[in-house]
Amino acid sequence: MKRISREWTVRVVLSIAVLIVTGCAAAPKKEEARVFYPEPPSLPYIQYLTSYTGAVDIESPKSPFDIFLTGESVKKKLDKPYGVAIYDRKIYVCDTNQTVMIFDFSKKTFRPLQAAQTGLGKVQQPLNISIDANGNKLVTDPVGGRVVMFDKNDLYVKAFTAEYPWKPVDAIAYEGLVYVADIKNFEVAVFDMNSGELVKKIGKDINKPEETLGLPTNLAMTTDGHLYVSDAGRFQLVQYDRDGHYIGTIGKLGSATGDFARPRGIAIDRQERIYTVDAAFDNVQVFSPDGQLLLFFGKGGIGPGDLYLPAKIVIDYDNVQDFQQFADPSFQIEYIIIVTSQFGNRMVNVYGFGKEKGKKYPTDADLKQQLIERLKKKTESEKPTGEGEIGK
Repeated sequence: MKRISREWTVRVVLSIAVLIVTGCAAAPKKEEARVFYPEPPSLPYIQYLTSYTGAVDIESPKSPFDIFLTGESVKKKLDKPYGVAIYDRKIYVCDTNQTVMIFDFSKKTFRPLQAAQTGLGKVQQPLNISIDANGNKLVTDPVGGRVVMFDKNDLYVKAFTAEYPWKPVDAIAYEGLVYVADIKNFEVAVFDMNSGELVKKIGKDINKPEETLGLPTNLAMTTDGHLYVSDAGRFQLVQYDRDGHYIGTIGKLGSATGDFARPRGIAIDRQERIYTVDAAFDNVQVFSPDGQLLLFFGKGGIGPGDLYLPAKIVIDYDNVQDFQQFADPSFQIEYIIIVTSQFGNRMVNVYGFGKEKGKKYPTDADLKQQLIERLKKKTESEKPTGEGEIGK
């Protein structure tokens, strides 16, 4: 009996060891189909790289033994994401049905932003997030009626509130000021970042309805202080200077290329190209600084590169190294583009903007002219459904 007992014990120990070793082996991120925009034979500008939806996309899988010990068998994942931002090798996602979640590429973890779950920093419904150059994070909470600020270490700093009923849905920082899209009062409220005091309001002038916002949803700022507001009520992008003076608009209601139906997130690259998400078309349209459409990418669906009710977009130059591995060897990435889908199995979609090595590309001015000539041949009823065709 003692011999049988010893043999049984050895077998159990060996079985546990095997489970631990096999379970701790990190599974590499699955390589997906390579998708380019526009499609060949046009020169590619954007490549779909990869996507993230939950722990399975970044963490090492747990062994059956660990699951047995901890009882954790349900995979952690996003439920309904909206806002997204990236800083210091971490993607921050506002999950409107949970909290602010973090894909940490340094630690290979998927976890919540702890300071947003308890205490003064608790966020009731995180909708949007932006991060400034110093790592300060602004999280809008329309249910709680606050914009909550966390520092570069993800610790609570302060909250911006209004002394009147409001509904903040997006916020960005610029030169010591915090600009907040208030969808309830149809305006952009501007706060002093240090004191938290309301400084001014932008976008409401009863004497100039053509300069007044209809339903502001998202914000973006150029390096020289031009504010862009995604306006779901006007079906346009509305532009103001840093002092709130109206400059002009981009787009109009419609279903043709360059039009909008449900404009959402905005991002601006270093050449001041303007990227705008449209939740109705399930795509992203790219405009030149003067408002001319250059390119559009994405389409409705659940495949690689597709979007499913997209919401927010962000552009990043500092974390390219984490995604270069997914790029085609012949495609050199300049910066990454991250777009959230609120549904589906690819919720945080990562694209790379770049050029094919060894190929001569037209200038933006050339692209605009080519697109203008081609759009003259298209009917106003044409709906953008996917890849922009430029340079043909």
